Amino acid sequence: MKIFITGGSGLIGQYLNIELSKTNTILTQYYTHIGNCDKFQSIRTSIIDYNTISKIFDEFKPDLVIHTASVSNAEKADQLPADDVYEINVNATQFLAEQCEKHKCKLIYFSTDLVYAGYRGSFLKEDAKLIPISLYAETKLMGEVKIQQTFDNYLILRIALQFGFGLNHSFTHFQKVYEELKKGNEVKLFSDQFRSPLELKETARMISELVLKEIKNEVINFGGSERLSRYELGEKLCEVTGFNKDLLIPITMEEANAIYRVHDVSMNIDKLKSYGIFPTSVFESIERIKDNHE
Repeated sequence: MKIFITGGSGLIGQYLNIELSKTNTILTQYYTHIGNCDKFQSIRTSIIDYNTISKIFDEFKPDLVIHTASVSNAEKADQLPADDVYEINVNATQFLAEQCEKHKCKLIYFSTDLVYAGYRGSFLKEDAKLIPISLYAETKLMGEVKIQQTFDNYLILRIALQFGFGLNHSFTHFQKVYEELKKGNEVKLFSDQFRSPLELKETARMISELVLKEIKNEVINFGGSERLSRYELGEKLCEVTGFNKDLLIPITMEEANAIYRVHDVSMNIDKLKSYGIFPTSVFESIERIKDNHE
């Protein structure tokens, strides 16, 4: 299969490059950082350089586009003009959907768990109420809508909190916590925000399985099976590694003066499992991380 990956130098993108290149022909796009894209067939271009993106479809002729590129979190989005965030997260997504429709190509779009209302309970299903409270989450949801209005050969994945170790320039909050605990430093972690964390390598493995499935026109929660706060994730890290659990300091979002207080966007992943895609446990994933970073 010929797969065009946007955001190939990003946190998830670099793992997708490694995993999907094993059995597919990939073309991976990057712009600011190269990451590991230089090890694969790659192109440096902005996702909003529509002439170049159009040429990629004409010349590479992908069977599948995996669209991970975006202004990728609320903090980054708030530092940019709203029009720029909209152009990257909404208009570029719509353009890709139109190109996919034109070239009879499937699109897998990376949305976010933060599109959900964070006060409506736990293990939210795909039809749960959507109330994005940041510009980032709002534009990711608008990207979903643009795709659904354009064509039906798509999968929209609401991606959970990612943990693990980033490659090259990319890094995760979990990675910072790991390194601080290893040094014997205290770490403050939210105790009142709940997510469905998924390890980066697991994400890439599960995507590689998902691309082989004959599924389209679906919105799917894409995360782990467990509902955990960052503090509880830290506890599991200490259990596996032997780091001192007393170094973990629970803190509420209010105490931390968090701008966007999303309390619970843990996701029900029954639909994902119904397609034969099963994440390993957080404990197993952390064990693997430990083995790779001792």
